[in-house]
Amino acid sequence: MKKYLLLTLAILLTVGTVPAVENYPYRSDYLWVTVPDHADWIYKTGETASIEVQFYKYGIPRDGTVEYGIADDLMPDDTKGTVHLKNGRCTINIGTARKPCFRDLRLRLTLDGIIYRHHVKVGFSPEKIRPYTKQPSDFRLFWNEALKEAARYPLTFTRELQPELSNDKTDCYLIKLELNRQHQAFYGYLMMPKNAHEGTCPVVLSPPGAGIKRIKDPNSRDYYPENGVIRFITEIHGMDPRMPEEYFENVRSAFDGRTNGYLYQGIDSRDHYYMKHVYLGLVRCIDMLTSLPEWDRRNVITVGGSQGGALALIAAALDERVNLCVANHPALSDMAAASQPGLTHGFPHFSTADGFLTADHLNTLAYYDVVCFAPYIKAKTYLTWGFNDNTCPPTTSYAVWNLLQCEKESLITPVNEHWTSDATNRHQLDWILKNLRN
Repeated sequence: MKKYLLLTLAILLTVGTVPAVENYPYRSDYLWVTVPDHADWIYKTGETASIEVQFYKYGIPRDGTVEYGIADDLMPDDTKGTVHLKNGRCTINIGTARKPCFRDLRLRLTLDGIIYRHHVKVGFSPEKIRPYTKQPSDFRLFWNEALKEAARYPLTFTRELQPELSNDKTDCYLIKLELNRQHQAFYGYLMMPKNAHEGTCPVVLSPPGAGIKRIKDPNSRDYYPENGVIRFITEIHGMDPRMPEEYFENVRSAFDGRTNGYLYQGIDSRDHYYMKHVYLGLVRCIDMLTSLPEWDRRNVITVGGSQGGALALIAAALDERVNLCVANHPALSDMAAASQPGLTHGFPHFSTADGFLTADHLNTLAYYDVVCFAPYIKAKTYLTWGFNDNTCPPTTSYAVWNLLQCEKESLITPVNEHWTSDATNRHQLDWILKNLRN
């Protein structure tokens, strides 16, 4: 098969035994080029994968000894070796795999006293990957009852125009949406096409990525309202985005780390886990959006990446009003796999070292794992993921994709780490517009 030329970069960054490599450092003066001998980076189990490696500094091929390790996705190296660059090039045979998985080639070159790192993953029969996490027998009953209880609380929200975030095409409103009798709330920016007419606008819910942080600039994707689409960009912690950054920093210090982070809070009980009100809050967001007179009465869309990708999928599973779903590299996927040696697990990467992978905690997580929601999604779904992602690894993205029973499309971008390009983000709106119900 014709080789596919991948131009990638690397920096020195190691987390535990797995190199969390950033392949595109800003204004780098060096360049790694890795060329798998299958153009799509995908092999069948039993096939051998070979990768040509090139290294340049200042655009000039450099020779040297490359140390390499090979491992399953996110796992410690199981194979190590060295190879010499000649005229800046070498080829490494990374062998094969006997089970569906991803294999990660990790490179290290010491040159002029500086260490340069890089990695590249290839898949072996990834269409056959299945999650370790099993759906609880009362999964649907649990969430149906939770949704009924949440629906008893009346829709309550405030809406305040934000002139400084509005422009000649978009009106921006700050929303405070109450979720329940405990007065838990989401804040969000509602981006409305200016002078939108009643019954004309699709609505998009955009839940956030992981972390406790200020809502990103709501105008960063202003092409949504400019194309007649209402977009609600929300946070999930009840934090007013107008507060000083110092406040966010203080809350992050107290409530956004390993073991004390919000994804660990209440994990002893499926009923009291932090993410329960978050998942139910997604449906309340859709209640708010569909209460708007400008909603077209036909189209409800969810869009997100990482944690936001997980929440976009979960909202689509919980609420049949969602007819289109766009998700990038979903987090919160096959989390329980961390309890088994040698299995790749999804963000937030719970581990035995945390002391959180008890039987009770694993039972709770099963009610909140994307792989358990995936079979219930009826909305047409567009999923994007990359292979070099060490935050939401391709193994878990495939585990979700392979369970989707809805109409679905994918954009697989092997080169991507934990990001999508601006062009991909804009293309997703084009996909939405093409698939709207008329």
